[in-house]
Amino acid sequence: MTSMTDLTADRIAAVLIVEDEPLIRAMAADSFMDASYRVFEACDAADAMAILEAREDIGAVFTDIEMPGDMTGLDLAATVRGRWPEIAVLITSGRVFPGEGMLPAGADFIAKPYRQSEMVRRLAALMLPSQPE
Repeated sequence: MTSMTDLTADRIAAVLIVEDEPLIRAMAADSFMDASYRVFEACDAADAMAILEAREDIGAVFTDIEMPGDMTGLDLAATVRGRWPEIAVLITSGRVFPGEGMLPAGADFIAKPYRQSEMVRRLAALMLPSQPE
């Protein structure tokens, strides 16, 4: 018999946080978990891609623009949008502010420093269209 807790857990969206700064990543993870999201963490775009390719339950990606490795957060966002168009994408940075046309269609940007509640609200708003009725 399936319990109500099991049904609820199945419907909780999963968020992938891609941030190379461990403290910032941990703070974002705590905020999303406090808002009842399941959280996965990656320190760069390559790690994020491995998680995305291995899982089918990621509903959103929250990524910093500047990260080590071959892909920036903007590159990652464009790849996510191309391969997994149903995944919501929220991009952040404290130093790089994307200009007109730099964000993939449907993605949003929030500048650092941001309020944790605003980060969660903005990502939730991006996920609304993909939520079942």
